[in-house]
Amino acid sequence: MFQIKRICCIGAGYVGGPTCSVIAEMCPEITVTVVDVNESRIKAWNSDTLPIYEPGLKEVVESCRGRNLFFSTDIDSAIRDADLVFISVLSNPEFLAEGTAVRDLKEPDRVLIGGDESAEGQKAIRALCAVYEHWVPKARIITTNTWSSELSKLAANAFLAQRISSINSISALCEATGADVEEVAKAIGMDQRIGNKFLKASVGFGGSCFQKDVLNLVYLCEALNLPEVASYWQQVIDMNEYQRRRFACRIIDCLFNTVTGKKIALLGFSFKKDTGDTRESSSIYISKYLMDEGAKLFIYDPKVLKEQIIHDLSQPNISEDNPERVSELVTVTSDPYEACQSAHALVICTEWDMFKELDYEKIYKKMLKPAFIFDGRRVLDHLHHDLHTIGFQIETIGKKVTAARIPYTPAAVGARVPAPEPPTKKKV
Repeated sequence: MFQIKRICCIGAGYVGGPTCSVIAEMCPEITVTVVDVNESRIKAWNSDTLPIYEPGLKEVVESCRGRNLFFSTDIDSAIRDADLVFISVLSNPEFLAEGTAVRDLKEPDRVLIGGDESAEGQKAIRALCAVYEHWVPKARIITTNTWSSELSKLAANAFLAQRISSINSISALCEATGADVEEVAKAIGMDQRIGNKFLKASVGFGGSCFQKDVLNLVYLCEALNLPEVASYWQQVIDMNEYQRRRFACRIIDCLFNTVTGKKIALLGFSFKKDTGDTRESSSIYISKYLMDEGAKLFIYDPKVLKEQIIHDLSQPNISEDNPERVSELVTVTSDPYEACQSAHALVICTEWDMFKELDYEKIYKKMLKPAFIFDGRRVLDHLHHDLHTIGFQIETIGKKVTAARIPYTPAAVGARVPAPEPPTKKKV
């Protein structure tokens, strides 16, 4: 059987970098070269400060770099010398979760390899299987035709996104009835037919894959004249957008129907904890809705750079083609306590563990009164009694925490924000 000795991976991003770094660590006899046209990204991969944050990744890279793992901009040479080339591989789709990518690569549920059914295609499949068999049991390596592998990737992410939108839809019902979505999720998750994974209500899913893959599925269904199927999966995206807007409207409603000129501390900007990735982060959209109403945002995230936050919020669809408003309304801080200084409200948008350990008495003393906490990730559930005792008004996803809100007398300014409507259908 043909043996692979040299691998080239085109693309040094969130998939290519970690995947090929782990391959290099697990297959020391194979030379792995990751190439990219982005010189600054390659320079970062060759430095002490990697371009992406992922637990355990730095240790993997440093153990292999310069030995059998290389990062380069010389794409032509790497392709010419390679026995196998990864191109953001759809025929070998990844099933990584950011924040646990290294563990997912080393201990995968399955490895899926799709290829052409020709003799050459089958030969390529067997060669790639041999690479993964260095550390993955054969029983976990699945081989299919190309279409099956591509649709498996789209369907897997669509099913996960669907579960999140499903529990988020129930969270809205829980808030209206007095139920607790965490209790509901626990009850239904104990049903072995359903299971308890991806039943965490929140401000919505983000990341590069879920929305993209669901929309790709929608597009494919429409192109193949399956409008009912396309409409079904479109609802997953619509519910996610509804949840984000609903949370932002709840903030505005609780702050006496106007946030114009009010300082709001937004804690967390990455789309989930343990990553610096902000792609399609719910924090971006919540920030947009609050900026649309004139709120002054003070944003803190332990891993996302200031430049990335400003870049994300300055995109035309977020800044309403007015990037100057970002410099007027947004301040990025390097300290969560500084973000909360003189704030009307504290909004948790990412479930970083550190937010559970903050000194909330200290924060309360610094905030304007009444002081509100909006927990969009349910990370402070265990602190509700203490936070009430301190004096906070608490609002969270899928549960009524504050029995009675502070009385409010409408003023002449600050029109009530209308309840969110289902978003318009998106096209890929």
